Amino acid sequence: MFPGFVRDVLEIQLFGYISFRTAMAGLTAFALALFAGGPVIRWLSRHQVQENVEKTDLIDLAQMAKKMGKAKTPTMGGSFLVMALLVSVVLWCRLDNLGVVLAVVLTAGLAAVGFVDDFKKLTIPNSNGLSEKSKLLGQTVVTVAVLAAFFWYAKHSGRPTLLTIYPPFFKDASFFFGVGAVGFVLFMVFGWFVVVGTSNAANITDGLDGLAVGCMLISGITLSIFCYVTGRVDWTSYLNLPYVADAAEMTVVGGALCGACMGFLWHNAFPAKVFMGDSGSLPIGGLLAWMALLAKQELVLPLIAFVFFAEMGSSALQRAYYKSTGGRRLFTVAPIHHGLQLKGGVFSPGPERWHEVTIVVRGWIIAAVCALTSLALLKVR
Repeated sequence: MFPGFVRDVLEIQLFGYISFRTAMAGLTAFALALFAGGPVIRWLSRHQVQENVEKTDLIDLAQMAKKMGKAKTPTMGGSFLVMALLVSVVLWCRLDNLGVVLAVVLTAGLAAVGFVDDFKKLTIPNSNGLSEKSKLLGQTVVTVAVLAAFFWYAKHSGRPTLLTIYPPFFKDASFFFGVGAVGFVLFMVFGWFVVVGTSNAANITDGLDGLAVGCMLISGITLSIFCYVTGRVDWTSYLNLPYVADAAEMTVVGGALCGACMGFLWHNAFPAKVFMGDSGSLPIGGLLAWMALLAKQELVLPLIAFVFFAEMGSSALQRAYYKSTGGRRLFTVAPIHHGLQLKGGVFSPGPERWHEVTIVVRGWIIAAVCALTSLALLKVR
């Protein structure tokens, strides 16, 4: 009887360790995404839930996609990725942590927006899904609701650190938004740009087999480390970082995110058996931004998720340059990955096109280098 009691005590203590629950959350999400992927993909294929590769202004890109068989590849695979992620979070995270609860709300809300967008594309003839304004409105409603709840919590729990920005490279520099009306507006605007911007950046990057989810895996691991460090009072004291007790539990969420991404990548690696769709890219991008907000790494996020922001930046610059010059293009094709795929160059056609696998693997390498650089900033302050 005594050994059994000791075993029970040890098991209870084991579940109290964030490191253990992070590992289990990752393994659970991986298993769910891996084994749910097969049946979901078969169901999507039977019901012809497929990407319309002809919905693009780039004729060469559409022809290339058809030649590679992508027209028959089912989409909306992000549905089982998000399912695996959320189930794992509910199983392994402490749900008395508001940061975790709001992470679930944000992820589910953005997944709903993405699902509606994908559903319209696939069920309404000649539909491009939600308009840009409608999609942005949906993202805004979800994001504003979550940020408002977070602001209220920070204000009434007396935790000003949650409403403060800490720039990298500067030892004692910080900017406190304040808890008044002005502070509320400033925080909401800033938070909106971080969450919605990252969500859309992930969505734009989702164009090649394994590119977005592989980069998300690398960024997710990096931000999980940041969350763990930020939630440890001893480590933050040593590294001169802001201490945020709520951030520690987000490490478990990060573990679930990485596990779900690995499970999805199993099916999405070249040649992809399924595409993610907006129902997956929008929520995981938003969740990545939420982890950065909790870990107080908002200003380092563009480096942590460099590939995502480079892709979004290329599209934004291309559009702005095109409009301002009356039809001239800054890049050969935007976003960048399609420029390399079709022309072999970013600013001008290269000697040869890059193979899709080459672009994806080099994208992962760039993401890893930038992630390691961002981790170096833990001590550079």
